[in-house]
Amino acid sequence: MSEGKKIIAQNKKARFNYSIEDSIECGIVLEGTEVKSFKTGNISFPDSFAEIQKGEVWVKNLHISEYPFSSVFNHDPDRPKKLLLKRDEIKRLERKVEEKGFTLIPLDFYLKNGRVKVNLGVCRGKKQYDKRADIRERDVKRDLQREFRKGLQE
Repeated sequence: MSEGKKIIAQNKKARFNYSIEDSIECGIVLEGTEVKSFKTGNISFPDSFAEIQKGEVWVKNLHISEYPFSSVFNHDPDRPKKLLLKRDEIKRLERKVEEKGFTLIPLDFYLKNGRVKVNLGVCRGKKQYDKRADIRERDVKRDLQREFRKGLQE
């Protein structure tokens, strides 16, 4: 982990369901109570995705729970959030997404020097046999680790 970077949440389900072709770091526009709720880790994004509309990137289905210690001026938990990217990065992402099968999925949310950042992945959906191959590979790795540890203990 680099200096000044604290991971808040990772989308492990996205890494299983999608093959990640490319990823890009971007900022996110949040309201005051959203930032506080974010820092406490009160977020949920299992089925969230990003969408490009009129030259802007928006994250949909990202739920940031209301901050419990705020007054009546709380945020809407399910509002779409705007991502901060440079114009040429947005154009590059737009060209990628226009290809068949690609989508934008938030992979990680983290704090970097006190600011909330999103690692946005350009992903392609995996087929069922790809997922089975990943599970098989993970099981083989786990068995190898067990055998290795067993060999060290003897």
